[in-house]
Amino acid sequence: MTVSTVDTMTAVPTGKYGTGEEMCPYRLVLEHVTSRWGVLVLIELLERPYRFSELRRAISRWGGRGVSEKMLTQTLQTLERDGLVHRDAKPVIPPRVDYSLTDLGREAAEQVRGLALRTEERMAEVQKAREVYDARKSASEQR
Repeated sequence: MTVSTVDTMTAVPTGKYGTGEEMCPYRLVLEHVTSRWGVLVLIELLERPYRFSELRRAISRWGGRGVSEKMLTQTLQTLERDGLVHRDAKPVIPPRVDYSLTDLGREAAEQVRGLALRTEERMAEVQKAREVYDARKSASEQR
């Protein structure tokens, strides 16, 4: 672990495996990338830039009730702050805003998509493992 001086009065330990957000910012970014909606936003934006409403509809295809406007807005702002998503507001009437991936975002999205595809391919094994676990747990609870 190294020590960096934040100001003349405070020394803050830094390192790869810190405990707080300020000491471990990569964990926070990882949370954003792997969040319920972050994953889907990144995967969808790999295809092409989207307008907000288009992106919301595209994410709905993944099943469930879909993402609320508020949650999608928060997710996009978070990913934009992390440098993964670019927001392009065009000065036209009516206003037009397009969302796309940055180079950093494209790299992250490709990794996330790979994990999603691998998970989908191995779902039968996951389901089998769940069944075995549930049966074992049920049997131990009946004792």
